[in-house]
Amino acid sequence: MVVIRMRLRFSGRVQGVNFRQFVRNRSVPLQIGGFVRNLPDGTVEAELEGDRRAIEELERALREEHRYAKIDRVDREELPLQGSTPPVQIR
Repeated sequence: MVVIRMRLRFSGRVQGVNFRQFVRNRSVPLQIGGFVRNLPDGTVEAELEGDRRAIEELERALREEHRYAKIDRVDREELPLQGSTPPVQIR
């Protein structure tokens, strides 16, 4: 298991479609901590901390399983660990 902290910024149809709650709900079984929030420019930012594969699985689920979201772009940045514990908090 490789624990990382990753900032993901999602662009597309990601606000007003229950995107943040989906992130939170999916984070629980994957044991991912951190936070997710809407930004004023219409994007959603998530700082996620957990196993690298779990974060990749969450991103896959967002792309493939969310009924109403349409992700056009994801910007990624690896960050120093902060010790965040599950679940992901909605801000």
